[in-house]
Amino acid sequence: MPETNLHKVDKLGQAVWIDYLSRDLLETGELERKLKADAITGVTSNPTIFQKAISHGERYDAQLQELLKEQTDAREIFIALAARDITAACDLLRKVWDDGHGLRGYVSMEVDPTLAYDTVATYEQAKRFHKLIDRPNLYVKIPATKPGLPAIEDMIAAGRSINVTLIFSLQRHREVMEAYIRGLERLVAAGGDPRPVSSVASFFVSRVDTEADRRLEAIGRKDLEGKLAVANAKLAYQNWKELFSGERWEFLASKGASKQWCLWASTSTKNPAYPDTLYVDDLIGPDTVNTMPEETIQAFQDHGTVASTLEQGLDDARGLFDALVEAGVDYDDVTDTLEEEGVQKFADSFDELLGGIASKRGELAAA
Repeated sequence: MPETNLHKVDKLGQAVWIDYLSRDLLETGELERKLKADAITGVTSNPTIFQKAISHGERYDAQLQELLKEQTDAREIFIALAARDITAACDLLRKVWDDGHGLRGYVSMEVDPTLAYDTVATYEQAKRFHKLIDRPNLYVKIPATKPGLPAIEDMIAAGRSINVTLIFSLQRHREVMEAYIRGLERLVAAGGDPRPVSSVASFFVSRVDTEADRRLEAIGRKDLEGKLAVANAKLAYQNWKELFSGERWEFLASKGASKQWCLWASTSTKNPAYPDTLYVDDLIGPDTVNTMPEETIQAFQDHGTVASTLEQGLDDARGLFDALVEAGVDYDDVTDTLEEEGVQKFADSFDELLGGIASKRGELAAA
C-alpha cells in the first residue's frame, strides 16, 4: 500500500484519529479499512455522532428490540447501544494499543453532557463506563468545565484513562493539565501504577475562529480573521511543553507516567473561504493527536501539506493576542462563550438522541 499524506503525518509523531463511530462503520469493515488506508489509530465519538447513527438506518434495530423487552429508559438504552459499538471498536484497535507507539489505539465514549456541571454525577458515570466497557484502551470523555476538573483528577487518581473534551482557552487547558498531573501524583502516592493510565486534552480549534471572526467582522478587522484558532493551539502546545517538563514531571515519568497529549478537535473548516485542510496543515507536531471528520481526511489525503508546522510562527501567534486586545476583542469572553455553547450543543444533541430512540421504539413496537 502506498504511503499517503496521513501515513507521513503519523511518522512525524502525530496520531491520526477519526471523530465519528457507527455500527455501520464497524460491521461493513470500513473502520478496519481506514486503519490501513488512512493511518487511523484512534476513534472519538460524541452525542451528535451517535444521534445520527442510531436514529437513521436499521443496524441498531435488532439490539434495540432485545433491549425493549426489559428496558424503557431511553438513556439506559442508549448506553447499551453505544457500549456495544465502543467495545467493538476498542477490540478492533487493541493491537494498535498493544504496540504502544504513544497514545494510539484508544476509543472514546462521552459521559452524558447534561451532567457537565455536576462533579459527582460525572465521576460516577465515568466510573460506570469504565466498568461497563472493560477495555484498557477506553477513554471516557469528560468536559473541561470547572465542575468537570475535580472529576477528571479523581478518575486519574483512581487509575482510569480520560479524554478531556471541550477545551477552548489556554487557561482552562493549563487547569486540565494540572488536574491530570495531580491525579497521577495521588495515584503514585497511594502505591498505584501510572503506566496503564493516560489522557488526552481535546483542544477545540475551528470553533474559535468562528466566534472570533464574528466579532472581528462586526468591527471591520478582516485582517485578523481566520488566525486565532491556529495561534491558540500553537500556544497551547508551548504550555504543554512547559508543564510536562522539569522535576515534578520527571518524577512521575520515572514511575512510568505518560504525558497528556494535546488533541486537536473540531478540525473541519467551517468557513468555505479558508483552505479545507487549514486546521491540519498548520498543527502538525509530535506527541499530538488530530481527530478529523471524513471530509477532512479525504481533503488532506488529496492535497494536504505534510510538514512539522506546530512550532512555526510562534511570535506571530503571540502578537495576534496583543492585536486582538488592541482591536477590542475579549479573548476570555470568546472562549467562555464557546464553552457554554459547546456544552449546550452536546446536551441538545443528547436530548435529540433520546427522542430518536423513543421514536425508534415506537416504530418497532408498531411493527
